[in-house]
Amino acid sequence: MGGGGEGGRMEPQEERSESRSAGPGVVQRQSEGSRRRGLPDFLLTVKLKYVKLGYQYLVQHLLVLLLLPLLAAVVLEVGRIGPEDLFVLWQTLESNMVHVMLCSGLLICLGTVYFLSRPRAVFMVDYSCYRPPDACRVPFATFMEHSRLFKYFDQKSLDFQMKILERSGLSEETSLPPALHYIPPSPTMGASRDEAQLVIFTVIDDLLSKTGVKAKDIDILIVNCSLFCPTPSLSAMVINHYKMRGNIKSFNLSGMGCSAGVISLDLAKDLLQVHRNSYALVVSTETITPNWYCGNQRSMLLPNCLFRMGGAAILLSNRSNERTRAKYKLVHVVRTHKGADDKAYRCVYQEEDSQGVVGTALSKDLMAIAGEALKANITTLGPLVLPISEQLLFLFSLIGRKLINPKWKSYIPDFKQAFEHFCIHAGGRAVIDELEKNLQLSAEHVEASRMSLYRFGNTSSSSLWYELAYIEAKGRMRKGDRVWQIAFGSGFKCNSAVWKSLRTIKTPTVGPWSDCILRYPVVIPEVVKL
Repeated sequence: MGGGGEGGRMEPQEERSESRSAGPGVVQRQSEGSRRRGLPDFLLTVKLKYVKLGYQYLVQHLLVLLLLPLLAAVVLEVGRIGPEDLFVLWQTLESNMVHVMLCSGLLICLGTVYFLSRPRAVFMVDYSCYRPPDACRVPFATFMEHSRLFKYFDQKSLDFQMKILERSGLSEETSLPPALHYIPPSPTMGASRDEAQLVIFTVIDDLLSKTGVKAKDIDILIVNCSLFCPTPSLSAMVINHYKMRGNIKSFNLSGMGCSAGVISLDLAKDLLQVHRNSYALVVSTETITPNWYCGNQRSMLLPNCLFRMGGAAILLSNRSNERTRAKYKLVHVVRTHKGADDKAYRCVYQEEDSQGVVGTALSKDLMAIAGEALKANITTLGPLVLPISEQLLFLFSLIGRKLINPKWKSYIPDFKQAFEHFCIHAGGRAVIDELEKNLQLSAEHVEASRMSLYRFGNTSSSSLWYELAYIEAKGRMRKGDRVWQIAFGSGFKCNSAVWKSLRTIKTPTVGPWSDCILRYPVVIPEVVKL
């Protein structure tokens, strides 16, 4: 047995030896054979890869390479200075002491002005995501059975919803609020408030417990919920429940869709530039109860199948002493609004159907409009985050198309050079597929988005935080890692937030993924037959 095993191991080594001794002619014949069989030329691919790596290294270190000869010349020149030269220099400074003092004072003043006027760093101390109770779980069979018993939907609408669920990329573990488990559903104002209180108070309680910050220490409060906007507002509800200070700066954002979470971050960032040594609490959620559609217009049935319970609370601060325990630093927020275009404005639109039933219609042009919004957003974001090597390649591509051949394929910058992690809004399987394709991402880069959609569904503006929690639960977040959060929303908007990890994040023992992370990632079939 042992001799057979050794013989089996020796044969491949002998074959590799023969390949190496065969010389370049064999490699050339192998490459030609690969082309004849229609296979990719692996040798050429490897060569191009190393050429690109060499180019990136050269461009990124070009300044250092240029300065090295200058630095060497300065060192040699300084080495030639003798004691007499130093004495002459000192006498020159003494005779011009007034000018030396003035220059020194000017430098100190300029340094002080720069230090005081530079933007204050904004840190994310921690965040918390809502984990729905098991009683709210809605398996596909339950969803379809209740839809039949509701008596609102005709057979075509029932078949359409089943088809959407089969291809949605959602699992059997997503959740709907208690009011929608009744037959018929009970989407009352009271039930809507109950859902909002359940989600918002749960995540805030968890966040305050984790950080040790008291409710009275919060200086800024921002709550975003797109389709449920009661009076008093949800932000007032939070202030009343936690008995927050009377001078708190509170804001309630509504109607801004799934990208409202990044908008809230941007607002908090701007406020923290003005108010020193402050805490900002951001709450992102969507109340599902009042937005259940009970009609038969197909474009309005999609939200019923995709949107699920969820919410997140994020604690931000500009206090310098919070840097030591904060998880992330906010680096950039880039917002793009395409509302001037009529198609973009109406692609996600709340209105009444032909029967007078209110619902939110999703246009067939949604993916094309999202693509245009993303293109505009990364055009602004790219120069802020991409290495100079990628920016030059994009510039050369643009010049070549303008001056040489307009049919040249435009170069898509490699955002993997700028970010280690991607949190793509889990709006649906098609959204994730398109961004994976257009940004040339790997399956691992979009894993957090796919698994969040699968486990929790489309939780609107809070979906980005479930994805970040997934990355942390997998133990993948290292110090210095950069995270790109991309969100899309009605209007139409595409917003980006860029974070930098301040420390290696240990796998959390509590959180939305704590009891199930070992089961992920899972293989999600294209179609689940119901």
